[in-house]
Amino acid sequence: MNNAPKKADPAKVEIPPYYPDHPVTRQDWAEYLDAATELDRKIGTILEVLQRDGLADNTIIVFFGDNGQSHVRGKQFCYEEGLLVPLLIRWPKNFPVPAHFKPGGVDARLLQGIDLAPTMLAIAGAPKPPKMQGRIFLGDRCEPDQQYVFGHRDRCDMTVMRLRTVRDSRYRYIHNFTPWVPFLAFNEYKTQQYPVWTLLPKLFAEGKLTPVQAALCQPAMPEEELYDLQADPYEINNLAKSGDPAHQAALKNLRGVLTKWIEDTNDQGRRMETLQELKNADARFVPARDWRPQPGTKEAAEAEALRAAAKDNPPAPEPERAKKKKKKAE
Repeated sequence: MNNAPKKADPAKVEIPPYYPDHPVTRQDWAEYLDAATELDRKIGTILEVLQRDGLADNTIIVFFGDNGQSHVRGKQFCYEEGLLVPLLIRWPKNFPVPAHFKPGGVDARLLQGIDLAPTMLAIAGAPKPPKMQGRIFLGDRCEPDQQYVFGHRDRCDMTVMRLRTVRDSRYRYIHNFTPWVPFLAFNEYKTQQYPVWTLLPKLFAEGKLTPVQAALCQPAMPEEELYDLQADPYEINNLAKSGDPAHQAALKNLRGVLTKWIEDTNDQGRRMETLQELKNADARFVPARDWRPQPGTKEAAEAEALRAAAKDNPPAPEPERAKKKKKKAE
C-alpha cells in the first residue's frame, strides 16, 4: 500500500498508450509517481545522516532498482518498462575519480545488474573471480563495452511463463517460449495490487480499449517480438513479422544472439517445471486454474481434465482451505 504524500495530480499525469486513459489508471499512475518522490526524500535523509556523521566524503553511494515499473506491463515482463532500472552513483570527494566516471553526466552504455559486483570488487582492489559473468564498467580495469544485454522471466508466483530477451543499442527482441499463456494469466499478487490489471479485461469486454490496449487482453501472446526502441520507445509496433529488410536483419541477428546466450549460460529454464513441482513450489497454485501447458500435449489433456473436474467439484472458500491445511499440519 502506498502511504506517500499526495503530490502528483492524476489529471495531469501522462499515461502510456498501452494503458486505458481511465480514472483508475490515472490514480494508480499518480500514486506511483508519489512513491518515487517519497523515495527521493528518504534518500535525502540518508545522505544527511552520512554528512552529519562525517562519512559522506568517504562513501561510494550506489542506488539502483530491483525491477522496472510496478505496473501491468512493467515488473515481471521483458519490455523496457519491466527491465530498465535506475542506476545512480555518487562518488565521494576523498576518492580519486575512476576512469569512465563523468561527474554530473549520464552514461548511455548498456549495463546489467550482474556488472555491479565485479565493478565494486575492482574499485576495492580485489580481483574479479574467474567465473563471474558481469563486466567491470568503472576504473582502470574497465572491460570493453558490451553490445548486448539480456533478460528473462520464468514462473512468477503461480503464473507459468518463459520469456527470454536481448537488446542492443537500438532493438529489443523477445522470444516467448509459452505463447499459449495469455498476458493477463491469473496472478494473485497482481490481481490484488495492480488496479489496472483487473480494469483491462473489464474494459475489453465492454469494447472500450484501443487496439494497442486490447493486445494485452488476447488469449495468446506473440512467439516473437521485435521493437525499434528509437522509433517506438513504448514498444507497441511489433516488427517481428515486418517485411522491412533492415528489421529482418536485426531480427535474425538478435534471435541468434539470444539462442547462443541460452546455450552459453546453460539456461535452466529450458526444462519446464512439472505439475507436481509447481504444486510444491507455491501452495497457492491451483492446477485447474493456473496450469496452462502447451496445447496438444499430454500435460494439456491432464490440465483440461483437472479444469473439468473443478467445475463439478469447486474448491472450498479460501478460509476453509486455510483451516483444513492448518488442521492437517496439527
